[in-house]
Amino acid sequence: MTQQEFITKIASAAVEDMKKTRIPASLTIAQAILESSWGKSGLTVKANNLFGIKGTGPAGNVSMPTKEYSGGQWITVNANFRKYNNWGESIADHSALILNGTRDKPTRYHGVLGVDYKTACNAIWQGGYATDPQYPQKLISLIEQYNLQQFDNAPQPVGNPVDKQAAEKVISHLGTLWLASSDEKVQAAAHFAANALRDVVGIPRQ
Repeated sequence: MTQQEFITKIASAAVEDMKKTRIPASLTIAQAILESSWGKSGLTVKANNLFGIKGTGPAGNVSMPTKEYSGGQWITVNANFRKYNNWGESIADHSALILNGTRDKPTRYHGVLGVDYKTACNAIWQGGYATDPQYPQKLISLIEQYNLQQFDNAPQPVGNPVDKQAAEKVISHLGTLWLASSDEKVQAAAHFAANALRDVVGIPRQ
């Protein structure tokens, strides 16, 4: 898999998650690149774990050596990492971790929500996601090198999606009002409202 193929594969899920969670897609993609070495790390190959999240996942866990920055130096320790059935589960779990934080601090990573990519990269590190003091800059460099910020500009939904079945019921009621009323202004208003609602949900005008 090429680097561009990796980005494309991750991007669609990252953008969909961003629409629901306000986690910048660029952050999700950059973390996946950095943490998984473009999907080629031993942890990703063995456990579909793209983000180095520790603990037990839907498919159990796997013990792996990992580097931690402590006391001004790098040390290698063994840790249990979450195992997933596929990359989609890993991406969803990453979003859940950012939204829910940890038991001691549920808002630990909320600084990344709805902000620009540079702020998000610093906030995820400040929340304690990684010990590497260069972590924010590594993420920012990846985002800028591969133009990942373009994915943060995906259209965002406004409010809740319209329920088409409910809209059809309203249109039906407006039609009844139009037929029952002898007032031309009421008829015109009902007809206008019904067609406006048809436009919203993609029903042909009448």
